[in-house]
Amino acid sequence: MRVRIIAVGERMPAWVAEGFAEYRKRLSHELPLELIELKPGTRGKGRDDAKAMLDEGAAILAALTRDTHVVALDGRGKPWSSEELAGQLATWRMAGRDLAFLIGGPDGHAPAVLERADQRWSLGPLTLPHMLVRLVLAEQLYRATTIVAGHPYHRA
Repeated sequence: MRVRIIAVGERMPAWVAEGFAEYRKRLSHELPLELIELKPGTRGKGRDDAKAMLDEGAAILAALTRDTHVVALDGRGKPWSSEELAGQLATWRMAGRDLAFLIGGPDGHAPAVLERADQRWSLGPLTLPHMLVRLVLAEQLYRATTIVAGHPYHRA
């Protein structure tokens, strides 16, 4: 199973990149992660933010392969505890399909992306910077793999 994080935004701050790299390294044997960074749509004075979101959505959809199970990170999605994520991970592994987690831009996901998603996952009611979402996602995937493996990293 190949796992990809497809994220709008480029050039993570060093502290985020270092944290993400650490969890990516920890996951390298159990759940190798591939990060695909997409250029954000053009925003600013005199620009159409809705058009930027649609452009980002088109880029996200173009980065997906046909048989990939898609999980869109979305504030209106279902919140999962770490244990529930571990259960999801076990189910996804059994299905044997590739897996993609989608992180949208500052305006969220385009409607076409949400329609394509097999599941929507909310990290909670807080608004998080999109770069930080990558780090939280990587840590939670690591935590889920340790729960499935019975490793003591997760102590609930």
